[in-house]
Amino acid sequence: MSDIELIDSHCHLIFENFEKDLEEVVTRWRSIGVKKLLHACCELSEIPKLEKICRKFDELYYSVGLHPLEAKKWECNSKSILKNAAQKDSRVVAIGELGLDFFKSDNTKTQIDALVPQMNLAFELDLPVIIHCREAANEMIKICNELSKQGKCPKGVLHCWTGTPDEMKQFLDLGFYISFSGIVTFPKAYEIHECARIVPSDRYLIETDAPFLAPVPHRGKRNEPAFVESVAKSLANLRSSKLRNIAEESSRNAEDLFKFDLINLH
Repeated sequence: MSDIELIDSHCHLIFENFEKDLEEVVTRWRSIGVKKLLHACCELSEIPKLEKICRKFDELYYSVGLHPLEAKKWECNSKSILKNAAQKDSRVVAIGELGLDFFKSDNTKTQIDALVPQMNLAFELDLPVIIHCREAANEMIKICNELSKQGKCPKGVLHCWTGTPDEMKQFLDLGFYISFSGIVTFPKAYEIHECARIVPSDRYLIETDAPFLAPVPHRGKRNEPAFVESVAKSLANLRSSKLRNIAEESSRNAEDLFKFDLINLH
């Protein structure tokens, strides 16, 4: 058992590729020192499965929300479904993953129509948002700025950061955290490396986004929460720091954002 404690702030474990060996996956993350995990939600139909898996494993928490690539599934009652789910279960610590993805889809209006009500719900419930933003930073910043001017922009995190240092600064100025995934371990991810070097010590998280984007040296394999250690090691190298410092800073930041310890587990 590792004496270093880590938090995987974004993963997906209810997919089929974890069905056969989930218990072994859990054993591996516990042995590496992963003490808490946040299971992100991509669509409303996942919520019953998320509730079930988070009751099975004490260290799991989850979000509820609709992914931008599923935006066409947003309906007039979706906001109330999310609100009820968030209020029903104390293990729900965020709304999302929500956001904009113009890399895989160009249905801008549909995505925004699903995004804004979720942002409003998060502010109403005083929950952070988990933002998926791909090739859409300018539009996402514009929306957040408008909400901020109204005093209604929720706190949150840009998950699986793939932006530029300038984009990162704009999100930081809006009060958001930045979360680094296995991409930060890729040799040619130069702009992400620079972001990892300069992000303030109190404003970054680490994640796996399992089962996607396995870090070096596991690249090409199914990703899993235990591999968050590789992300932490990469940040330690980039920031000329120690693994223990990265673990402590990123865990403290995740606790500050998601308020895990305010939840009564029993």
